[in-house]
Amino acid sequence: MLIPGLVLKQMYTLGSLENVEDGVRFSLKNRLSNATLTRLREVKIDGKPVPLDRLTLETHGDRVAASGVSPTSAIAFPLAKVVNIHARGGQLDKGQHEISLDFETTPFGSLSFKVKDSIAEKVKRTSVPHDKENDQTPEMVKARQKFVEDYTGHKLQHLDKFSFDPAMTRGNIESFTGVAQVPIGFAGPVKINGEHALGEFLIPLATTEGTLVASYNRGMKVLNLSGGVMCTVVGDSMQRAPVFIFANARDARDFVVWVDANHGKIREEAEATSSIAKLTDIDRYLSNKLVFLRFNYTTGDAAGQNMVGRATFAACSWILENHPKIQHFYLESNFATDKKSSQINVMRTRGKRVTAEATIPRDVLIQHMRVDPETLHYHAGISNVGAFISGANNNGAHSPNGITAMFIATGQDVANVAESSAGIVYTEITPERDLYISITIPSLIVATHGGGTALATQRECLEILGCVGRGKVNKLAEIIAGVVLAGEISLASAISSLDWVSSHEQYGRNR
Repeated sequence: MLIPGLVLKQMYTLGSLENVEDGVRFSLKNRLSNATLTRLREVKIDGKPVPLDRLTLETHGDRVAASGVSPTSAIAFPLAKVVNIHARGGQLDKGQHEISLDFETTPFGSLSFKVKDSIAEKVKRTSVPHDKENDQTPEMVKARQKFVEDYTGHKLQHLDKFSFDPAMTRGNIESFTGVAQVPIGFAGPVKINGEHALGEFLIPLATTEGTLVASYNRGMKVLNLSGGVMCTVVGDSMQRAPVFIFANARDARDFVVWVDANHGKIREEAEATSSIAKLTDIDRYLSNKLVFLRFNYTTGDAAGQNMVGRATFAACSWILENHPKIQHFYLESNFATDKKSSQINVMRTRGKRVTAEATIPRDVLIQHMRVDPETLHYHAGISNVGAFISGANNNGAHSPNGITAMFIATGQDVANVAESSAGIVYTEITPERDLYISITIPSLIVATHGGGTALATQRECLEILGCVGRGKVNKLAEIIAGVVLAGEISLASAISSLDWVSSHEQYGRNR
């Protein structure tokens, strides 16, 4: 089985090379899939072979002589398992060294690669207690809490109180010590007329901003009186955008032709890393002697940034081994604009592209918002000018407020609000003199699986929304879009009717 070199080298743990009392040690981690190690044929350090009788493999306290590993005495090497290789003999000087490995596995066959790692000077420093193997145990959490108290002289009274097993946080946070308690209020219910979310939903909003829950609740009342809000997911895409550097623009142009001709193989290499990620297409952008490839995927119920990173890395590894004129390569070129607002994501979609729309009857708007459709529509036109002049990525009122509050409540990656903050509001007056209003969120990055969605409070909020289980991510996207539209109606009406400041004075000031 051919594994691209860049992928194979990821098995070596950079920074693991260290001098020990009787030699040196470094680590391998299986980042491919479940396997067994059937033979360690050769290890070289700086081009010099290390005799097999001086090599020991260490896994969770067990030690096996390298010479004793064979097809009949294989070592289990499952996914994510770490094997330390101990080479007895002389120690290495500080600085960079080359490590070469040649070994046999099942099912991957013979594998070999070279990497460079450094012996770094160890500096003693005060650090937060940490255990590489069992860092989420209650004992380690208590050790860190005591360290914080001793180091700062401050007795913990709040952040050390939580209601779940610290082991749940593995993969979500390092050095887990406690929790930040963010208030959660509920708004609604709001009636969603979606393709995936259909019915009335009670909405959890985690925020410290006074008037926010009340404002969204007011908008939801108006939407319900108007028959609910129609929500539609119209796009789904997650990106990783590598860049390839060539000697000149002509080589760069020819490379794009080559990528088109080999699209099937590139997709095969990418999708081999995941049963979920599906490569839909690759956008090509040329500038100077650079080629930016924007790999677009669907990622199921996961947000998928890490998933598409692995997939694109595998695809690019194959590209590098099969195209001779690439001079340099970087997996991320800043063109996917991860955790950043960008025009390309407004145009091309990142995450879910979802639209929420409703027609608000004239009487409902006047009676409950104290503003008529014409005034609100006129105000929307003025806001468009302000958004254009300022260069904002949103011509609406405050969609990131509802998005952020729901992200915190449901365990989303809150930094994704940078992209998810983009919004396009459109209004018109209907022939019946009612108000049609809609908002498109072009890059709403949400998940119902992975990340923080399995944590206790966050999962509970997802359960309240009915968004736990396979195939629920579009449902969550539709609900969020409906909530966002409620907030747009509420704040836009408050500003248009000059009711905004008085509302904050009454509900939002924490004196």
